[in-house]
Amino acid sequence: MNSKVDETPHLLRQRDQFVPRGIVTAHPLVIDRAQGSELWDVDGKRYLDFVGGIGVLNIGHNHPNVVAAIQAQLTKVTHACFQVASYQPYLDLAKRLSHLIAGQSGIDHKAVLFTSGAEAVENAVKIARAHTNRPAIISFRGGFHGRTLLGTTLTGMSQPYKQNFGPMAPEVFHTPYPNEYRGVTSEVALAALHELLATQVAPERVAAILIEPMQGDGGFLTAPVEFMKALRALTEQHGIVLIADEIQSGFGRTGKWFGFEHSGIQPDLVTVAKSLAGGMPLSGVVGRAEIMDAPLPGGLGGTYGGNALSCAAALAVIDTYEQENLLARGEQLGEHLRAGLLKLKERYACIGDVRGTGFMLAMEMVKNDAARSPDADLNQKVIDQARLGGLLVIKCGVYRNVLRFLAPLVTTEQQIDEALGILDAALARVLKSS
Repeated sequence: MNSKVDETPHLLRQRDQFVPRGIVTAHPLVIDRAQGSELWDVDGKRYLDFVGGIGVLNIGHNHPNVVAAIQAQLTKVTHACFQVASYQPYLDLAKRLSHLIAGQSGIDHKAVLFTSGAEAVENAVKIARAHTNRPAIISFRGGFHGRTLLGTTLTGMSQPYKQNFGPMAPEVFHTPYPNEYRGVTSEVALAALHELLATQVAPERVAAILIEPMQGDGGFLTAPVEFMKALRALTEQHGIVLIADEIQSGFGRTGKWFGFEHSGIQPDLVTVAKSLAGGMPLSGVVGRAEIMDAPLPGGLGGTYGGNALSCAAALAVIDTYEQENLLARGEQLGEHLRAGLLKLKERYACIGDVRGTGFMLAMEMVKNDAARSPDADLNQKVIDQARLGGLLVIKCGVYRNVLRFLAPLVTTEQQIDEALGILDAALARVLKSS
């Protein structure tokens, strides 16, 4: 008998006793170890990880290059605080990120590093306000930008994020995000934005428009090229800073370094985090030098921001992407997974939509009615049955009826096929019992 067979119930009781209910854990598991695209719980059961720490592990768990970089940095400096004295991993990473995001634009860029995605978003707002001397920020319905007060305010979903945490931060306005499956075309979304500017906040009061080029928690919706181009033109016309939130869609998830590249536009500021550092806590704001330099000395920072270990990990991540050609790999894997999901959609009427870009894909679960009503209960049942079969996935979407896939870019075709088989069996079991 496995001596660890009773570990999970014991540890979950410990969790209930000492961890508050406000932090939800999607699966009743306690993970012991991980490698690549696989996890093992404390009882030794293997799972295919198609969550990737919610998009944090595009490079996979414990990539040897990342592990080696962290180990080497451990022998030098673990923490010095960049506000006290600079260190080379931070400087090298700021240079690499500035070049990555500037691309072929010919515009000088700078980067400042933090710890969490929410910090990056908040500081991007501060930088935009400092640059424009304007107060208002526009974000999109369905967007997710963190759980701090400002992040929660910017987020375009009421539950579970806003709850009774108000009053929310002032001077934040929301507008519809394109969602053709639900009838919100680019034209509809742009008309709503123009109406917002005409009725609620004048353009000359808007510091920034904040957008995910591909919404993550909002349901894996990709902003159409024509929408992004029109948004870029509007912000340039009115002197508004365009902020691209690439925290989930960045670092190869969509088949390019960043989601905004698919539309051929150049944002003013870009927020990065999640897969930037291969599992280490690190985030940043990267943007046009003249805008990044707007805050006065002392206005930006954070004790742990740009920690030396995390910076070393991030440099290894970028090197590995280039050495292993992971951007192209992500596109190939995305095509393979999409083909499998579309086959499932042909067989199961409850799959209303399969969508996404690159290896950032999802399927929307709906009821079999004329309105294609969101079916969050069915989605949760499929997620639970998939776990029992050895596949970890999670939900997203405003109505939590979208099942999203964020497998690492080092996943194999065989692992994708295995996951699709598990998902097929899960759907069959759920529908048979309903």
